[in-house]
Amino acid sequence: MSKIIQLNGTKKGVISIEKLDEPYGKGTHSVASIGISLVGNENEPEWKVHIPLENLDELIEALRELK
Repeated sequence: MSKIIQLNGTKKGVISIEKLDEPYGKGTHSVASIGISLVGNENEPEWKVHIPLENLDELIEALRELK
């Protein structure tokens, strides 16, 4: 699964979100990969973070509190 979101406040920027299975080699836990590209290159974002799936509920809650 992957999703591309337009990055507000930019002309071409995007936020790319996808699930990566075994991102660090066989047997490693799946992560949500979140990338940001100011120039719209979803395949090579300038910034990227990997969030373990086990942390997603707490992260989503924290983001909702920010909103």
